[in-house]
Amino acid sequence: MSAAPEPAALNLSSIADRFVAGASIRRITPLGNGNVNDTFLVEPHDSGGEAFVMQRVNTEVFRSPERVMHNLLRVSRHVGDKLSSSPEALQGRRWEMPRVIRLRHSNGHWVEDQGDFWRGISYIGAAVTLDVVESNEQAREVGYGLGMFHHLISDLPADELEDTLEGFHITPQYLQRHAEVLKQHARALDRQEQDCQNFIAARSGSVSVLEDAKARGELQLRPIHGDPKVNNLMMDADSGNAIALVDLDTVKPGLIHYDIGDCLRSGCNPLGEETTDVDQVSFNLERCAAILEGYLSAARGFMVDADFHYLFDAIRLIPFELGLRFFSDHLDGNRYFKARHQRHNLQRARVQFQLCASVEAQEREIRELIEQLR
Repeated sequence: MSAAPEPAALNLSSIADRFVAGASIRRITPLGNGNVNDTFLVEPHDSGGEAFVMQRVNTEVFRSPERVMHNLLRVSRHVGDKLSSSPEALQGRRWEMPRVIRLRHSNGHWVEDQGDFWRGISYIGAAVTLDVVESNEQAREVGYGLGMFHHLISDLPADELEDTLEGFHITPQYLQRHAEVLKQHARALDRQEQDCQNFIAARSGSVSVLEDAKARGELQLRPIHGDPKVNNLMMDADSGNAIALVDLDTVKPGLIHYDIGDCLRSGCNPLGEETTDVDQVSFNLERCAAILEGYLSAARGFMVDADFHYLFDAIRLIPFELGLRFFSDHLDGNRYFKARHQRHNLQRARVQFQLCASVEAQEREIRELIEQLR
């Protein structure tokens, strides 16, 4: 990770003052549990004031944060324009799009301070997030939330977005990078590490399935979220309805299969991705059905036969890909993903590989489900 100062050592108030008058700030507190950026909630003294989210963007991950902001502004304006006309697809439901906060004394949208890159984003109130999907009703809402986001951006030309993370979700490139890390790894692998390596080696020949389909023209580039795990979906605190998809740094041109696969990876593991009970991890088929039903209720209109054909491949590939990334980072000294202990990313990798194995064991049932939902 970056060698930037710890957030506690920063003068957060002086940064927040660039977005809103410092005298009006009541408190600044950490928000969320993201693996990449440092995020804070800035709350006003005045009950009529607007709380907002302030983030320090990790420039070790997002090396061109200005391009990230270009995408965020482009997508938020595109969706905001649609929401202003109460689109029929929402059927009167609440849906919100995070807005970028302007600086107080200029037309800019970010602060560069002592090598750090800060931005402000509107806070979505009366909402909660989930770390684990606990019911089929929640699962349908998770699917609906991703489907509605895809629907609202489906007519945004993909070439109007910057590719802010080149190689992101390109599994063959992660595999190549892993081989380089493994080659440089000094010590012998222990048993758990060797099990992970064996799992990777056994599947290395099939990791290019989606990229190959894209190269053949079967799958098309579209605007995608890039990281639609369950806790990036906001749910209305009263109704439980999905109302927003947040954490938009990874928005870019890509395959919707990456988003669908990641959403199912996150939503169909009842134990969650941080569990230590690795052997009990499984892919819940009922949750999968509910998420896909919710997704298609909002997104079916722009999907074509080829999109359905490659859904199973996406469901299998994305947990494998994340497990590969976690394991590579473990071997590389935990440089990318924040880790609470030395073997944290190894534990995370084992969870994802177990989830992938569970998907593979239920291939027939998952393919039948996809056919039923077409």
